[in-house]
Amino acid sequence: MILNKDTAKKTAELLLQIKAIKLNPNDPFQWASGWKSPIYCDNRVTLSYPPVRVFLKEQIAKIVELQHGKPDVIAGVATGAIAIGVLVAQELGVPFIYVRPEPKKHGRKNQIEGHLESGQNVVVIEDLISTGKSSLNAVEALKEAGAVVKGMVAIFSYGFDIANENFKEKNISLTTLSNYEELLEQALDSNYVSVNELITLKEWRSNPSQWKKK
Repeated sequence: MILNKDTAKKTAELLLQIKAIKLNPNDPFQWASGWKSPIYCDNRVTLSYPPVRVFLKEQIAKIVELQHGKPDVIAGVATGAIAIGVLVAQELGVPFIYVRPEPKKHGRKNQIEGHLESGQNVVVIEDLISTGKSSLNAVEALKEAGAVVKGMVAIFSYGFDIANENFKEKNISLTTLSNYEELLEQALDSNYVSVNELITLKEWRSNPSQWKKK
């Protein structure tokens, strides 16, 4: 879910401008999963552009407070959302923790890094939502540690049906600054893609795991 269409379009425009999101329908990327894709998103690029990261930090912080109130703690999902999570926590003036995909195999064997007390209200920050599996894994780790997870806020989501189903199943609310539909609209408006390329991008979105460039 997005809360503000203007924010969604502005976020999409910034991500396209700095090439955090790359659209290449004619020469698809290959994801780690093996999927062929005409889009590639790496929101860590935003950290190299101070005006962009400030915009993202401020917008996410606004959503957190509007949707969930001021939390006791902000949690980032490692590794992509650690930095943006720190920025949001700083904006809100609250503590920050981050969640690893799995516990460390040495030392204290932590999965959650930082100070968290049982019963504290936590909002989780993500940079990108694809299937939602790793994001929800972090939520489960927080719940097991006694946190009250109020919801999740992310920069961008592909809006896959499987992600929507996963979040619904776990009863976790997800709000994103922008999403795939807003991205395509902005990409066409700003001449990042042609009408024919837009058709390809929409075809991929309808069946990403089986999509092949024609």
